[in-house]
Amino acid sequence: MDRSNRIRIDTASAVIMASPQAIYEAFLDPKAIATWRPPQGMQCHIYTFEPYERGMFRMSFEYLDISQATVGKTSATADIFRGRFLKLIPFERIVELIEFESDDPAFAGTMILTTTLLPISNGTQVTIVAENIPCGI
Repeated sequence: MDRSNRIRIDTASAVIMASPQAIYEAFLDPKAIATWRPPQGMQCHIYTFEPYERGMFRMSFEYLDISQATVGKTSATADIFRGRFLKLIPFERIVELIEFESDDPAFAGTMILTTTLLPISNGTQVTIVAENIPCGI
């Protein structure tokens, strides 16, 4: 069966020993994002970052060791993406629209990333839901 046209939704959740306020602020601080958001073995460069509703962002994740790089979405060594903040509810929810810059149709499309912050006794339950994930990711 061809699954390339199916809409994919991924969910991840973890408890972080920090307040919802601290986590929310880490999502809206470009210096903080550059330290925690890229996958292991990659570094983040932020080109545009407007942390308000309808504000735009554009950044790249680049492989630290290009000899270890797999095929990136934008080039052999980088994933460049852009988007905007659709909704910002302080200390509760962040909704982002994300598009990868790629000539490969497998990475085309608009992904929605929703982060929900729920205070619990020992920190914050962080739940991330990615919707409409392009089939190549």
